[in-house]
Amino acid sequence: MIEVLRNRRFRRLFTAQVVALVGTGLLTVALGLLAYDLAGSNAGAVLGTALAIKMVAYVFVAPVISAITDRVPRRVLLVSADAIRAAIALTLPFVTHVWQIYVLIFVLQAASATFTPAFQAVIPSILENEDDYTRGLSLSRLAYDLESLLSPVLAAALLTVISYNLLFVGTAAGFIASAVAVVTTTLPRPVPTDRSVPLLERITRGAQFMTERPVLRGLLAMNLAVGAATALVVVNTVVYVRDLLDGSATGVALALGCYGSGSMIVALSVPRLLTTITDRTLMLAGAAVLPVGLLAAAAIATLSPTPGPGWVMLTVAWVVLGAGTSMINTPAARLLRSQTTPDNRTAVFTAQFSLSHACFLLTYPIAGWVGAGVGQFAAAITLAAVATLAATTAARVWPVDTSSTVEEVLAGRR
Repeated sequence: MIEVLRNRRFRRLFTAQVVALVGTGLLTVALGLLAYDLAGSNAGAVLGTALAIKMVAYVFVAPVISAITDRVPRRVLLVSADAIRAAIALTLPFVTHVWQIYVLIFVLQAASATFTPAFQAVIPSILENEDDYTRGLSLSRLAYDLESLLSPVLAAALLTVISYNLLFVGTAAGFIASAVAVVTTTLPRPVPTDRSVPLLERITRGAQFMTERPVLRGLLAMNLAVGAATALVVVNTVVYVRDLLDGSATGVALALGCYGSGSMIVALSVPRLLTTITDRTLMLAGAAVLPVGLLAAAAIATLSPTPGPGWVMLTVAWVVLGAGTSMINTPAARLLRSQTTPDNRTAVFTAQFSLSHACFLLTYPIAGWVGAGVGQFAAAITLAAVATLAATTAARVWPVDTSSTVEEVLAGRR
């Protein structure tokens, strides 16, 4: 897998991704502490609102920005997005009101919604070989998982010697380093687009394309299964560990580590697995195991207050959920690459980014509101039902004999 880093352009872009992720991880910790300073016991509500704002930016801003900037050179677009994110990070320590957090977070996440799809759409043009691209995707998935595990540890270490406000400086440094890595990399020019097409049509172009392709319709359904599993882990891990299993803050970190470990194991295995099985087989297997993990989470809720068996089940369930989401997320970009051409690739990558995050607008409230109002058993069962429906739909709309690799799709076009 590491041999893909011999490609100088990819190595620089991968470095940009890693340093930006570290900056984002520091931002997450610092933002929580800032919210507590401003809102005290209402900090959770502030962070929840900030998370909702993030999703709104991802879902609604990304397609609009992509359509408006379709002729902007990729390097200019990526560096500009990083510059905006760095500026916002340096501004956050000076806020004095909660509403200012909301405004700044919206701008920052709008910049992220510009950067991420454009970045993802550039990589296929740099790693043209299918095997190299798969290795690159696995490295990217590992970077995300390692960031979620290591950034809190790094933040905790830094907080022993600096105040949390200086973490925002670290965030800005990460975005600036990302911009430097991008600006020193030669990137392909965007394919000229037909500006005679109405703006609304250009905004919805990627989503419409995805609904027309059986393979991508299957991916859209699997996004919902990933959303169901991710929502339970992100929203309710602390409840499972602290309330149901009577654990500590360290236990929360360990539980999240189990989820990340499951994801990393799969990410490391994907390049080899896809030499022997198809994308469809791997991804539908992931969609099938997610409801199992969610049902195990429901069973944990019935075991409370017997933490012994509960801890064993939680460890296994969270590893399964991490593995299942990675079985879908890691190969997803391969499907987008194989089904698109350079002239529509950015629009489709943007649509996937936007629509996959739209799933969280459904699953986060289920995990949070149903879990708090009715109980964790009901929340897990509901999310298991959602994941099962999504997996079944994906299997039905993605026919077995439909091409999904670049070679097969190109052969079909001939």
